[in-house]
Amino acid sequence: MSTQHSPSPIRANPIPSPRRFGGWRLFLVLAALLMGTAGAAYLLGPDAVEGSRRAIRVTARTSFVLFLAAFTASSFASLMPGPFTRALLRERRIVGLSFAFSHLLHAIAIYTFGQLSPEFWPGRSTLANLPGTIGYASILLLAVTSHRGLARRMGPAAWRRLHVTGMWVIAAVFTYSYFKRVPMNAWYAVPSALLFTAVVVRLIAKRAQALRHGTRSLMPGGWASSRPWSADARGTMNDRRS
Repeated sequence: MSTQHSPSPIRANPIPSPRRFGGWRLFLVLAALLMGTAGAAYLLGPDAVEGSRRAIRVTARTSFVLFLAAFTASSFASLMPGPFTRALLRERRIVGLSFAFSHLLHAIAIYTFGQLSPEFWPGRSTLANLPGTIGYASILLLAVTSHRGLARRMGPAAWRRLHVTGMWVIAAVFTYSYFKRVPMNAWYAVPSALLFTAVVVRLIAKRAQALRHGTRSLMPGGWASSRPWSADARGTMNDRRS
């Protein structure tokens, strides 16, 4: 972040080479897969009502998987650096936008179900809708501020605060949504456990980074005495803030 340009709060993805699959190309493929999965779930239902209900469940699951990937990308890249974790970290912005698109499909499925089942919305209270409303507001804010121009105008500190807070809010909404259903269906304990594990991984990674930072600070000359970061190391360290 002298004569060098200040880095954007969002680290720019390198221009995709013919041999590297990523960036918006990856987003388009994920979006097509998400639409195909949601459409198939809808069409496999015995009727429109059940089809929309199935689409709601499927898009909730695809959103959950994509969120976990974005939520833990920097932590796994720090704890277990390797080609896969570095690639996931490099494409974390695209994975996050794919999560937002998946949850857009989820919202469409909910709206469709509500239109086909007139008793659905009247049977829900404002309090029952509050977690989902907060979750969608957070997703919208994170998606909009993923635009690099807006992120630059916000500045790195404000951008980081918003995205760290937003990710934790979304994690809390997922946790509440799944955990409250465990008494009704024990299978909901699986995503609840995965979320708990993801939180633990993030906390371990944060602690490990703090210890590494403290060790380097104790070296003579501090950071100046350590060797320059490689391109991959810079990427990992730049993203550790999230």
